Amino acid sequence: MRKNRSILITGATGFVGANLTRYFLKLGFDVHAFMRNNSDVWRIKSILNNIRTYGIDLTDAGTVRRSVLKIKPAYIIHTAAYGGYFFQNETQKIISVNFLGTVNLINACRDFDFKLFVNTGSSSEYGIKSFPMKESDTLEPVTDYGVSKAAATLYVHALAKKENRPVVTLRLFSPYGYYEGASRLIPSVIKAYLKGEAPEVSSPGCVRDFVFIEDVLSAYSKAIKNIGSAAGEIINIGSGRQYSVSDITRVAARLATTKAKPKWGSMENPRYEPKHWQADIAKAKKLLGWKPEFSLEQGLKKTIKWYESL
Repeated sequence: MRKNRSILITGATGFVGANLTRYFLKLGFDVHAFMRNNSDVWRIKSILNNIRTYGIDLTDAGTVRRSVLKIKPAYIIHTAAYGGYFFQNETQKIISVNFLGTVNLINACRDFDFKLFVNTGSSSEYGIKSFPMKESDTLEPVTDYGVSKAAATLYVHALAKKENRPVVTLRLFSPYGYYEGASRLIPSVIKAYLKGEAPEVSSPGCVRDFVFIEDVLSAYSKAIKNIGSAAGEIINIGSGRQYSVSDITRVAARLATTKAKPKWGSMENPRYEPKHWQADIAKAKKLLGWKPEFSLEQGLKKTIKWYESL
């Protein structure tokens, strides 16, 4: 009998979801992709004939349940989310998609035996910290998005403990790389530099823990390969270092061989910016045998090369 290699990926047209869809298809999985009916499929357009797609609204519990039970995937990777961009600010929609959508999805998986449910969390669940963020830290989110993601994480793990189900949350910090949205920091900086233009940016001192998308993909793969140690856990996935916007612009300029200078303060940033944003990744190293393989320079170099090939 053929080994069950079916995998369901929600949010398959988003940045992380699209990369995961391409990654697991390449690994030989039978990929089922959930996306909104009005999704822009540009990130996965070239592989649509090789995967099974479903127009699904995760807030519709009945439709989610029927679709999931028809597929009965061995693995579920949940990346669908709303509110990660500053312009996505409708509170009700953020709560509905991120929390209720997750509730509907995990509840739909309760009637069959799956091998692993991977919930995608966010560093925004932690809130403002003055030290490297650790999975055991108190969650103190300061945005609707962070609150909704924290609630979703707590729900899936409460259900998993109650019913002894294999669930893991990979709490992502700031992924970057292929297919990232053009309005985000790194794509906007790279695209400007490749045109010889000055990127419009806010403050040089804003910091994040940026992690290259290939390292993120490898974390999901290792979670599936190490179900025994991953299941039941919440695990940070980041570079383990924080970088400022100034670091990004400086390294990217050198790699793009441009003398263009950033236009500091030319872009408004409506968010409160902490002075510290860094992942403690000791748990990922211990339980998954995972660590980031790409430095900031290596990741930016590969990303720039990808943009040059478009």
